[in-house]
Amino acid sequence: MNLPFGGGKGGIRVNPRELSPTELERLSRRYFSEIQMMIGQNGDIPAPDVNTNTQVMAWYMDTYSMNVGYSVLGVVTGKPVDPGGSRGRNEATGRGVKVCTEEALKTFGSEFRIFDLSSGI
Repeated sequence: MNLPFGGGKGGIRVNPRELSPTELERLSRRYFSEIQMMIGQNGDIPAPDVNTNTQVMAWYMDTYSMNVGYSVLGVVTGKPVDPGGSRGRNEATGRGVKVCTEEALKTFGSEFRIFDLSSGI
């Protein structure tokens, strides 16, 4: 489909729970300024992951937009609805698992088994 969601990962080794909200914002904005040349709405589009949330993604979008001089809503996913985020985004992964499970049950019926990897089975 030629969607630019690259799936690359990167980050900062820090426990965000140990930072004040101001420190987290400054760190997030600086990080995004540093990786800005590697991302963009027509390139790799960052999405929230471990220890990021809608607020962090909003800071990313705002930082990128400030640096280029105009608002760029499509530079990240996972931002709040008000600045251009998608309704239902937080629930989307769980909904996808539900739909895939339902379709597998339709296709395989009673032959479909869920394996518990933690038990070694």
